[in-house]
Order: sequence, then structure tokens, then C-alpha cells
Amino acid sequence: MEFHSPSGPLPALPDDLTLPQFMFDGKHPNRPERNPDIPWIIENDTGRRYSGEDIRRRSLALANALHIKYKLMLIFSRNHIDYPIMTFAILMLGGIMSGANPDFHANELAYQINETKPVLVVTMPECLEMAQKAAKSTGIPSDRIVLFNAPSSTDVLDHYATVDELVALGTEKKSDFQERKLVPGEAKTKLALLSFSSGTTGNPKAVAITHYGIIANIIQLAAHNRVNEDYCAWEDRRFRPGDVVNGDAYGMHINLLFCIFNGMTYVLFSKFNYVEMLESIMRYRITHLMLVPPLVVLLCKHPATEKYDLRRHIRFIKSGAAPLSAEITKKLYQMFPDAHIGQAYGMTELYGLLPLDQDAQSNQSLLPGSGVILPGVTVKIRKTDGTYAGYDEEGELIIKTPSVALGYYNAKQATEETFVDGWVKTGDIGKINRDGEVFVVDRIKVKAFPVAPAEIEGCLLDHPDVASACVVGKPDEYSGELPLAFVVLRAPAAARVERDPKASEAIKKSIIKHVADNKAKYKHLTGGVEFIPSIPTTPSGKLLRRVMREKAKAIGMGSPQKS
Repeated sequence: MEFHSPSGPLPALPDDLTLPQFMFDGKHPNRPERNPDIPWIIENDTGRRYSGEDIRRRSLALANALHIKYKLMLIFSRNHIDYPIMTFAILMLGGIMSGANPDFHANELAYQINETKPVLVVTMPECLEMAQKAAKSTGIPSDRIVLFNAPSSTDVLDHYATVDELVALGTEKKSDFQERKLVPGEAKTKLALLSFSSGTTGNPKAVAITHYGIIANIIQLAAHNRVNEDYCAWEDRRFRPGDVVNGDAYGMHINLLFCIFNGMTYVLFSKFNYVEMLESIMRYRITHLMLVPPLVVLLCKHPATEKYDLRRHIRFIKSGAAPLSAEITKKLYQMFPDAHIGQAYGMTELYGLLPLDQDAQSNQSLLPGSGVILPGVTVKIRKTDGTYAGYDEEGELIIKTPSVALGYYNAKQATEETFVDGWVKTGDIGKINRDGEVFVVDRIKVKAFPVAPAEIEGCLLDHPDVASACVVGKPDEYSGELPLAFVVLRAPAAARVERDPKASEAIKKSIIKHVADNKAKYKHLTGGVEFIPSIPTTPSGKLLRRVMREKAKAIGMGSPQKS
């Protein structure tokens, strides 16, 4: 059985435009008219503002100065107001951009450099040391490093070209650059980005994303949101904070491209600070928050939240990268009764978000991982016996969408295993009900009973001592797996443990009892509780369960549970 979108047919998709051409000049029925006086981007740290014409002018000047055609360039940087300008310039030159996590160590960056073979590395002073080490180990000469801004420290002896210098050069230089027009259909095969997957199986892989794929998902999202525009008129959707790094697919696609396509201003943060985010909501009258679950938890539980009248401005909250628990979603409704609240599911291989909540006020929206299919998307659910599921039957989500990537870059075998005849095997377990709602199920099995980690995590976040949590299966001879919780304590609880080591066991017992008091027996934390300083996530905020599962294995096999 194939499942389709309830939101209507897919609007027309242009297949002869590059991403910059589409963003600057693309006309589409789903694109709101934009007031030219409203900035496209505001840099929160400095207050700098760029209009659409500012971005176009700087991008063209930068492309004219670089004049490196049809090559791949890598950006290793935190968010910067010139990040999209560098990206557009690379694409105008017919090249490919690959964004790297700014928190990478030199060996991790070197891995991405070796996979993509860039001719230029663009970074910022804060990331320069790691960029230099990685460049040296991979044979990239120092004159192939460009900085977004000049370093303030005199310790940097080598002079590196900056984006401002290159823009000035490209402005003064006689232009011999003109962006090539694509022939019909060419955008479907022309690469724009190499975005790395989260590496849940093996090493991270470079996902080959086309201009057409990016444009397709922007239009899909715009079409879907037109269906639900009653919660907030487009002309009132003014600002939103950028809190995920632009090098990540979520940060680039949703925080930047989708927002500015829809006439909103992107308020950009170089490095996330929660209190500063709250202040920016008030300062810029931000209406839209597109977050990841850890930030939603902060919104619900951080004491600073109560100091700001956020309800005055917030009209839309969307969370992606991992399911929100029913408990946290309910808290959001209580805090923001006037806002449209929903969740989204996506993966780099599909480039963009797919199921989105259709009715934020329905009871179903309280369930983790729920949403509807976007226009143009088809979903099949493959059961373990190889047959395809009907309504309310679980299996692997297999998805076809016009935004699908071409495959993994220079990885034929991995591509053939995941991309089959236009369909993507997601590896995620899900189901679809008769109302057309999709439920993504990330589960553990205890004595053959399915256990959803997000459900237990939501329960844990209601405990007063828990700041964040990740639940995985701990191997067990008798039960197969036991739920094990890795927990980051809130500051007061961590201080108690530091003062008195005996407090650690007392808090663990309290957490275990809290889950036991609220969940069925097979969901109890029979695998135990482990305190850790932080939980690893991808740049987009998705919990790295693979890493935590390895930690669970290292703890050892659980003792047999006979009860």
C-alpha cells in the first residue's frame, strides 16, 4: 500500500533554475510578496542587516573575485552573516558547497576534506586553528584558506584573505563573470551541496543534493503551510532566531532558505546562548521558532523563560530532528495557547522535512513523532516479513519525494543499499493511521514489548533533577534489552552530588521510582541510570543514539531480570 499527502497536489517545480536564481528572482504562487524594506538577515551579535539586494550584490562580487568555476568549496564556520553569501557565490560559479560542523576536531575535519576534496576552505578566526591543522594534514596550502572576518589577535602571522576584501575586489574588478543558465531538466542532476549524514551506520557519508531537490522541498513546505495559514497570517511572520549551524542541512534549508523564501527575516546567532535567544525574541518581535528538542526542553524548563513575555510574540513553534514527547508538547500548549505547535521529520538523504503536523490542536499531535505527508511525497511501510503494511501497521518507512538526494558521493555500494529506484530506505520504524498521520517510532524491545525512547525521555524530563536524557537499550540475556537512561542533571542536583557522593544513588533511585510510578512495568528503567555531563547530538540537535548505545554496551550485559 502506498500513502500520499492529504494536502493536495504538488505545485509546479522549476527544473531549470539554480538555487540562487530561485531565491533572488524565482516567482511562485506559494511565495508571499516581500516588502523590499524588510531585511533578509539580521546578525544578532552585531546588529548588521542585509536586504535581498545586499545579499545579491555581495554574492555576485564575491563570485567575480573568486572566479573558481565548477569546483567544490568547504565552509568550516559558525553562523556568520556572510555564510549564505559565500554559499550563493559558490553556487553561482557552478560549484558545490559542503558545510562542516564548527565543533569538529582537526581529524574530523580532515575526514570531510578527504571525502570532498575542496579547492578552498572558508572559516572564521575562532575555527582557524583546527582548519590550519586539518589543511596541513590533507595537503591544502594556507593560501587556500579564506576567513569570514579578520582575526583580532596579532598571533595570526599569516595573512588570510577575508570575505570583505574579496567582495571589495570583486566590486572594483571588471566583471567577467556571468552565471550560466541551465537547460530544462538540468537542475535535477546538478549538485549544489554535499551535506554529511549523521553517520548512524558506519562513518558519516556525503549526501549529494541537487539544486532541484532543495527548491522542491522549499515549495513543498510552502504549499503545506498555505493549507494551515489560519494560525498566523503571512504578513505577520516577521522574524525567527537562527540557532542551528548553517553547515547542517536543517540550519541551511529551514532556518535560512525556507524562511527568507517566505518573506521572513532570519535573525542569525553565531553561537547559541539561551538567554540571548529570549532577549532577541523580545528585541526583534520574533514570531517563529524552529527548534530542536533540547531547545524545546529549555523553553519549557529553564527558569529564565518566565522572565520574558514570550506569548506576546510567538505564533509558531516547530521542532525537528527527533520526536517531542507528549509531556513536553503538552507543556508547550499550556505556555503558548495562541501558537501553532508541531513537529517535523526529515533526513539528509531526503533533503528537507517530510511529515509535518496538520492540526496542532488535535489530540493526535500530543503523540511523539506525528505528522502528515507533504505534497508530492509517497510513503510505503515495509514490514519485517518483506510485505508492505496497511493502516496502523509498523515497519520501515520507505519514501519517495522530488527533493530526494542523488545518493552518497563516491559511495556506490552505500547508495545502492539506501536509494532504490527513486525510493529511500530510511531505516526508521513508523506507521500511518487512517487519518493520514505518520508516526515515527524509535523503539527498544523489552521481552518483545516495544518501548519508545522518546516516551520515557519525556517522563524523565518531568523529574525536577533532570535537565536532559537519552534512553537506549542495554543488552540483557533474559529480556533482550533493558531501558537504560543516560541523564544530565540540573545544576542544583549536580551540586548536591558533588558535595555528597551518597546523593548520587538517592537521585538515581528517585528517577527510577518516578518512571516506575508513571509507566508500564516493561518501560521501567531496569537497565539503570547513568549520569553524564552532556549528551552528544548532531549539529541539528538529533540525539546520537548510536554513540549512547555503544556506551550501554561498554557498561556490560545487564543481569537477568526474572520479574
